[in-house]
Amino acid sequence: MKKLLIFVSGFAILLVSLLFFRAFTVFEDKQYSVTAPIPNINLNQQEVLQRFSRAIQIPTVSYDDTTQFDHLAFSSFHQFLADSFPLIQQHTKLQKFADYSLLYHLQGSNSQLKPVLFMGHIDVVPVDPASRDLWLQDPFGGAIIDGTIWGRGSIDDKVSVVALMEAMELYLASGKQPQRSIYFAFGHDEEVGGVGASTIANYFRAQHTEFEFVLDEGGIISTGIVPGITQPVALVGVAEKGFVNFRLTVRGEGGHSSQPTTHSTAGILANAIVKVEDNPFPATLDFLELMFERIGYATDLSMRLPLANLWLLEPLVINTLLAKPSSAASARTTTAVTMLQGSSKSNVLPTVASAVVNFRILPGDTVDSISAHLEKVIDDPRVEITAELASEASALSPVDSYGFNLIEATIRRIDDSILVTPFLLIGATDARHFHGLSDNIYRFMMVSLTLKHSNSSTALMNK
Repeated sequence: MKKLLIFVSGFAILLVSLLFFRAFTVFEDKQYSVTAPIPNINLNQQEVLQRFSRAIQIPTVSYDDTTQFDHLAFSSFHQFLADSFPLIQQHTKLQKFADYSLLYHLQGSNSQLKPVLFMGHIDVVPVDPASRDLWLQDPFGGAIIDGTIWGRGSIDDKVSVVALMEAMELYLASGKQPQRSIYFAFGHDEEVGGVGASTIANYFRAQHTEFEFVLDEGGIISTGIVPGITQPVALVGVAEKGFVNFRLTVRGEGGHSSQPTTHSTAGILANAIVKVEDNPFPATLDFLELMFERIGYATDLSMRLPLANLWLLEPLVINTLLAKPSSAASARTTTAVTMLQGSSKSNVLPTVASAVVNFRILPGDTVDSISAHLEKVIDDPRVEITAELASEASALSPVDSYGFNLIEATIRRIDDSILVTPFLLIGATDARHFHGLSDNIYRFMMVSLTLKHSNSSTALMNK
């Protein structure tokens, strides 16, 4: 017994020693080392802020009901860009797609180099009348108060559009010409599907254009958004989830509630829904590992120890991730039962009962694999399963490409206290339409959000 106790104690000491040794040795500092910081640019900040404010004041709202589309607002925004950035109007080629989406092209001097594409969108979501009174400022007022700009689009996503235009205007004022051609693509309906961006993408496909890299909206810079790290972290999206709606439908004879069948269509549907919710997709740590390969060295010990020892502690880490919806969403394809329909009266048995299940697809899963999963877990021929709206998950863009390295270096040269890491965007962007036009598609906004704005950052990354 004594020998067994000594053996167990010795084994425990070795195991703990190994865990701590790996915690301090597995992760390396792979951040870009800054040797030449980017100097501050001499800007008239007041004029820049006023232009941004005017952009917010133009209500370029995308509605699900297309009859509410405000043509004048979008035309006014086009005119605002033309008036505010005259050098861009003079030196670039401008094309319009789907009437209101914009494509700017600045010709490079070296046609042998692949062009680059920067993206944004000019539309914003409506203001819910029920929450209008909760706004502290007019959502389309563009008010500038104590250094804060208020309004729709200040984050999502007029900030990208105006920042790109400001940068291009300043560049052109220097009289320079880039070696590599530069494109700006600004969709007008990203919030309702992105027909404009899709049309632009199809134009490039017809031209057989291939981009060195594409940069769209996506991740942000935040302090406190990554547990265990006190430094600001820039999250550069290297992939984004897809989505699909599956409608579950059960048909029957209906009838009166006074003479119910053993299982109504609603009951059969409810049983199918329970099966779907009780059989979630498995979790994976692939994207967590990708993220912490870059920033793991900077985490505190409570994070670094389990992440450096997934060979032993992977189940614990997965259970911790799945405990919160926000972190679970980055680890697996999510399942959300949303729209349910049945009869219109309490005493009428529904002849048709249906529900919509929305899946946010993790790269690696597909619409077809989700359909097969539903067929298997429901296992009931009375339940019809049909896909209604779908967009496959994106491919994974590399973190050793020219594009990623340039994005990382630029962020770090502006502020070397910022840690840069790849991550999975769990929402959807217009970049999804450009698959096949580049192997290097990234999603990042040079916007800093503090923890007190975490609701905004969560909304941004879950769009």
